[in-house]
Amino acid sequence: MKNKIKISLLSLTILGLASCDMDAPTLSTLDESTMFSTYALAEAEVMSINVSFGETNSYRGRYLPYYGLNNDVEIGNSPDLSKAGDDNKNDLWNMNTKSTNSQMNTDNNAYAMFYQGIERANLAIQGIRKFGNIENNKDMAHLLGEALTLRAVLYNDLIKGWGDVPGRFVPNNNDNIYLPRMNKDSIFIRLLNDLKEAEELCYWPNENKITSTTERVNKAFVKSLRARIALYAGGFALRGDGFRRSNTEALASDKMFQIAKQECEEVIASGHNKLGSFEENFKKLCEDNIAAGGESIWEIPFSAGRGRVLYTLGVKHNSKDQYTQQAQGGANGPIAYLFYDYDPEDLRRDITCVPYEWSKELVNGKAHVTFRAINKWCFGKLRYEWMKRTVTSTNDDGINFQYMRLADVYLMAAEAENELGNTGAAWTYMEPVLSRVLPAAKVAALQAKYTASQQAFREGIYDQRALEFAGESLRRADLVRWGIIDQKMELAKQKLTALQQRTGQYEGYPDKVYINNAEDKDKIQVYGFNKGEDDPDVIATLGNWESKNWFVSSGKYTLDDNYINGLYTVQPSTHCIWPIWQTFIDKSNNMLNNDGNLGQL
Repeated sequence: MKNKIKISLLSLTILGLASCDMDAPTLSTLDESTMFSTYALAEAEVMSINVSFGETNSYRGRYLPYYGLNNDVEIGNSPDLSKAGDDNKNDLWNMNTKSTNSQMNTDNNAYAMFYQGIERANLAIQGIRKFGNIENNKDMAHLLGEALTLRAVLYNDLIKGWGDVPGRFVPNNNDNIYLPRMNKDSIFIRLLNDLKEAEELCYWPNENKITSTTERVNKAFVKSLRARIALYAGGFALRGDGFRRSNTEALASDKMFQIAKQECEEVIASGHNKLGSFEENFKKLCEDNIAAGGESIWEIPFSAGRGRVLYTLGVKHNSKDQYTQQAQGGANGPIAYLFYDYDPEDLRRDITCVPYEWSKELVNGKAHVTFRAINKWCFGKLRYEWMKRTVTSTNDDGINFQYMRLADVYLMAAEAENELGNTGAAWTYMEPVLSRVLPAAKVAALQAKYTASQQAFREGIYDQRALEFAGESLRRADLVRWGIIDQKMELAKQKLTALQQRTGQYEGYPDKVYINNAEDKDKIQVYGFNKGEDDPDVIATLGNWESKNWFVSSGKYTLDDNYINGLYTVQPSTHCIWPIWQTFIDKSNNMLNNDGNLGQL
């Protein structure tokens, strides 16, 4: 069962008083000293931070569906140049976003909800420091570490989305209501220090009942988040004078790689989390299995009637069928060529890239799978059909968003070791991630390829993070911090054009695919996805399999120029963040603007 922790602050407080036989004052007489010296009440205050994740236009309905699209592995379904400039979803994806965008220019969108969560964190941090007796109460100390960590999550995602943002680390008061943008370097330094403190305060997964689920912050997450933030802080970003690394000595890249190396290797060595199979990780997520200790380290928690994770990143269902009472899914998907980037024997391929959806038509109350087109792949890591409960909401599925998993820790460790000149050691951290999805001979071949040089391994990190994390909203930030977003996005258009016309690496792919789901309506067999799968003798044995034009339909490319050229419309490196929305600029007492490089200072 999932924890139902997304309740309003007031409701949590009342619930804590009403559901326990405890000696506590009435709500009307509660003050800060009582609130933060009583564990149940202090816990409610920290848990209230999670409310901000699930607000209608916060992570739930705006940040998770839209942040980071488009990139070289993930797209909004589907990019469309003909809709560019309409101030709609496409303009959130194509990197030419206006501050008046109709999807985001509202008082209650993610930008505002993140600061709501930060205010709740600030109140909890201040209160627990003053009244929590953390030196003598380990559980209260953990709550302080949890609040520091959740605040770091919110600030890190603000920076990813909007670049330099106002930095407020104490509760709202008359002196800090209106603040200008703060240089992101100062915020990064603060977050790295906060997380270093939180490491000493938080329990490891399953060390305490508090950390028995993936919905609660634990030491493994604190350390792995600190590693991720260090890689962002030491990498490239859009700044007032261009796209470059920080000039701040405290954030020098070698120092940041050292932090990432140490934190990740300590998480791995602790043994508190274990890699399972690639597919198992995502099935557990869909099954609401929140037991700590597996691959999942921390998840943004959504209650059953909240969160649009499957809606955004799951396989499309066109009707209220045998698996779900929700006709949703498929809002975002893999870029058209991603399937072909995988080795055919890579177990990640058919889990990540799904060429079908579930039918609108029901037969005896049941839908069946139907084939999509080359420009409309679905992500398959998250599937309604893997769930163990019925969806009860029109749009919300209640599946958690997996924010950090152990495979990421392994690949961050590998990257840091390589950048510090230890390519041999780097391979020891990449190898477990590859061994679970590829035959041993192919893992050995990749070892020889990647360990040939530091640059070869760096390219291997670029590739493997794409193949491992497609559909998990990490790619845009990776491309930015590596400083290669312009090159990779240009390459993406080149690859799409080559795929459209079947030239270069895509030469020789068959004209048609042959599909069959006659025997099992819940599955689909495909012949024609791989080179050489156009053998007439084999086709003759397929009987009543349906043939489908894949690359060209009715004399036109299925993958058209609107798709290719709609991927992005301006230089990515200079537009890799969103502007602050006009509604907040108008109400900022002239403290905020989007001058220069989208307001970077």
